Amino acid sequence: MSYVLYYSPGAASMAVHWMLIEMGVPFEARLVDIDAGQQRDPDYLRLNPAGRVPTLIVDGVARHESTALLMLLAERHPDAALAPAPSSADRAAWLEWMIYLANTLLPAMRDWFYADSDGDAAGADAVRALARRRIEQACERLDAHCSEGHAYLVGGKLSTADLLAVMLMRWTRNMPRPATNGWPHLASYIRRLRALPSFIELNAREKLTEWVNEKE
Repeated sequence: MSYVLYYSPGAASMAVHWMLIEMGVPFEARLVDIDAGQQRDPDYLRLNPAGRVPTLIVDGVARHESTALLMLLAERHPDAALAPAPSSADRAAWLEWMIYLANTLLPAMRDWFYADSDGDAAGADAVRALARRRIEQACERLDAHCSEGHAYLVGGKLSTADLLAVMLMRWTRNMPRPATNGWPHLASYIRRLRALPSFIELNAREKLTEWVNEKE
């Protein structure tokens, strides 16, 4: 199995990059400098016509969509146990969390960040206000789940759902109400996952220095 990951630091590629590191599988990482517009280069658009990250080359074929890539990698590497087995009692909960994060939270995040450019700028404030409500409702749901004693989202162990959730929680860091403020159980969950060696290594590789645990 061979992988090449096209990524941009802190972007939607982050969860896939994290998973590859967590699994310890060989892969090549290629930086796409979004600030420099490299996502619009003709060579990159041939790999990903949408001009977004991530793109993961899987055995020579370009694949896209961060959530789909997490699920694909989990299927290709069952020994990594980053998703419940199809026969597991936890499988349904894992599917629910993955689809919830992909269908509800990810679009709300895009509306928050790109309300001015994706649609009519005159209605951007209303779009952003709705996006904020949906993002904060998601934080409430995650906090309530963590308050019930769940160390992870599914099955008491790390899964792709956690990788995706923490990436999305990171995106709230400069919002009016970040995920680490006001939701104590969610904040504890985030701190615990940020302490994982794979997350620390991810930040080192992507040269990210904010939104990390303070050194004790």
